Amino acid sequence: MNVYPREIEEALYQFSGVKEAAVVGKSDDKKGEVPVAFVAAQDGAILDSAAIGRYLREVLADYKQPREIRIVDKLPRTATGKILKQELKKEL
Repeated sequence: MNVYPREIEEALYQFSGVKEAAVVGKSDDKKGEVPVAFVAAQDGAILDSAAIGRYLREVLADYKQPREIRIVDKLPRTATGKILKQELKKEL
């Protein structure tokens, strides 16, 4: 099944305290790739990956669930402000 990262990212942005979100695929022997979410908090907010996971289970189908949710300080960006997803893939 196709999972579009943008759909998961839009759901993540609806979670209170999320400033930035990006989803990349991680290699998986059974499924080919599974989604992994990288999330940065708004100033002063504290994020909990378990709480984010519970929220996503309410709004997304099971096969769209990120298999990991990583909380980061900030997401890598280009000079023009675009998120560098290839840098996030390297962290996997």
